[in-house]
Amino acid sequence: MSRRRGSIERRVEPDVRYNSVLVTKFINKLMLHGKKETVRSIFYKSLDKIAEVKKEDPFKVFNDAVKNATPLMEVKSRRVGGATYQVPMEIRKKRAISLAFRWIAKYAKERSGKSMVDKLSRELMDAADGNGAAVKKKDDVHRMAEANKAFAHFRY
Repeated sequence: MSRRRGSIERRVEPDVRYNSVLVTKFINKLMLHGKKETVRSIFYKSLDKIAEVKKEDPFKVFNDAVKNATPLMEVKSRRVGGATYQVPMEIRKKRAISLAFRWIAKYAKERSGKSMVDKLSRELMDAADGNGAAVKKKDDVHRMAEANKAFAHFRY
């Protein structure tokens, strides 16, 4: 990583259906081996399934799921005088959303079920309701940060 200047963030085009950059970034996070159309199809089918099951706006459910899975704090290892401490730190907004996407995608893939459409739609609905595996991971990270609050003075 260069110390001279910061990295340049690429501009991401919004998706065609919801005109949202957040949806495009999530689709890119789900993508494997460059199969973007396949993932886009899976994502839109899962949102259609959410609309069918919950009878509400699937884009709102997706936004609620991302909001509920987005962490505010995390712990980072900091070495001080021969000892390593887990220091709680606030997370930048961009990293927090990236972590939320990563956790939702990971736990959707790990779910039991027949198709990725079913798994993703169930994980998004659970996360929107506040009880999915991604939300549990966020709570674990927050609990760890709260437990190590005594080491907060080691922040850099």
